[in-house]
Amino acid sequence: MERFAAIADVHGNRWALEAVLDDIARSGVRDTVNLGDNLFGPLDLDGTAELLMRLDLPGVSGNQDREMTEHREWLDTLPFQMELPGILLFHGTPRYDDVYLLDTVHAQGVSPATDGEIRERLGAGPFPSLALCGHTHIPRVVACRDSLIVNPGSVGLQAYQDDQPLPHVMETGSPHARYAILERDGDTWRVEQRQIRYDWEAAAHWASDHGRPDWAFRLRHGRAR
Repeated sequence: MERFAAIADVHGNRWALEAVLDDIARSGVRDTVNLGDNLFGPLDLDGTAELLMRLDLPGVSGNQDREMTEHREWLDTLPFQMELPGILLFHGTPRYDDVYLLDTVHAQGVSPATDGEIRERLGAGPFPSLALCGHTHIPRVVACRDSLIVNPGSVGLQAYQDDQPLPHVMETGSPHARYAILERDGDTWRVEQRQIRYDWEAAAHWASDHGRPDWAFRLRHGRAR
């Protein structure tokens, strides 16, 4: 693929997914890859699954996809990682789908991972020129080991709290849906990180109606609290 879009971490947010797919189409991009965590959360899991199954995008499973009981037959078809010409897709790291690649959690919070930490998490090479990951929900572009590593950010959830490996929050600071457009430029890649308006009030109301005011706040503000 010479030019394509990358999406990740939809988390059942059909409203955000539809807006992102519309923006991809308007941009003239024909191919899209999906980096996992499709359905976890209190939003429209059925609507999201039906849309993604119909599209049948090349992509991988996320750590929270493994925890789902709904749509298990489809989720079980998603591989842990996927290789395309010159491109490697995975959710967290090439070895673990529940480990951050580009960020490090410590007692004081979260900071960008060092080059050494990223190299250790990548494991033994060789690596293709482009590696795509998700999981953190934070858009990032990092060069390491002659590879460009891109996290397109989250389509569906711009903030969350987690207790593993230590209590921490991840947040982008705005409710916009995120994704990336990538284009090959000779031996390198150009990356356009995009943020898209969508009807986050509809998603927030759905979360509130399903007993998750915490999600409603995060969907409206892009902050964990």
